[in-house]
Amino acid sequence: MKRENHTVVSEFVFQGFSSFCEHKLTLFMVFLTLYLLTLAGNVIIVTIISIDRHLHTPMYFFLNMLSTSETMYTLVIVPRMLSSLIGLSQPISLAGCATQMFFFITLAINNCFLLTAMGYDRYVAICNPLRYTVIMNKKVCAQLVWGACSIGLLVAIIQISSVFKFPFCDRKVAHYFCDIRPVMKLSCADTNLHDIINFIVSSLVIVVPMGLVFISYILIISTILRIASAEGRKKAFATCASHLTVVIVHYGSASIAYLKPNSENTRDQDQLISVTYTIFTPLLNPVVYTLRNKEVKDALHRAIGKKTLA
Repeated sequence: MKRENHTVVSEFVFQGFSSFCEHKLTLFMVFLTLYLLTLAGNVIIVTIISIDRHLHTPMYFFLNMLSTSETMYTLVIVPRMLSSLIGLSQPISLAGCATQMFFFITLAINNCFLLTAMGYDRYVAICNPLRYTVIMNKKVCAQLVWGACSIGLLVAIIQISSVFKFPFCDRKVAHYFCDIRPVMKLSCADTNLHDIINFIVSSLVIVVPMGLVFISYILIISTILRIASAEGRKKAFATCASHLTVVIVHYGSASIAYLKPNSENTRDQDQLISVTYTIFTPLLNPVVYTLRNKEVKDALHRAIGKKTLA
């Protein structure tokens, strides 16, 4: 039941990790370390790809865009979360909350579709290797990145417009950032229809790109299995292993967070799931692509070697 007598609020306060009061300093140190590693890792990836001509290929162009997007994504959420853990959190205005939610939605969806573009790139590279450079030309790569960003922007505009048309009669957000569900729970109006629409939209922006990646990998695996030599199969699969690892964790955590009923988890469980896709998943990208990817490791060695010689 929604409250009928209310005072419409103009700002929100994040409750954050209030259930973990005695562990806030520990959480701050852990999250700060992970955040700095994420920033450092993504900066290294973007820098290496930019300066090493061996990595000027469609696959690494998409990785460059993904690392840039992941960096911006964490900047939108993590600094305010860290400040709240050490008691420096300030109330956030409705406009500030809408802005944070807008960038969060845009970048999260952009990341989903960038992973889909990377899956398509791996499909073309393995299933149509002779036509790879023709199909995955610069124009197509730019169009795929622009399409990913455009979908994110469009969905964010629609979602923000629908969420913030409602009045709010509670200012305490049971979360550490302005996500759609926790904010909508503060509304004084009946949001059942919006909740259904939000679930449908969330399902589409997760299931559609995930399904496209799944189809790509069915075709990729069927092609790999037809390769005669074991060494050839191993080499072909190695080119996809890093991307597949990131895809499984990224879509897995997003599905758990958004493709479930509202009341399935407690607030603490929801926040722990959110930590997975706001802190751990962005760190996974640079870790996987630097530790498991031979070409990136070789590029790092070349860059370090040049710096040593200089």
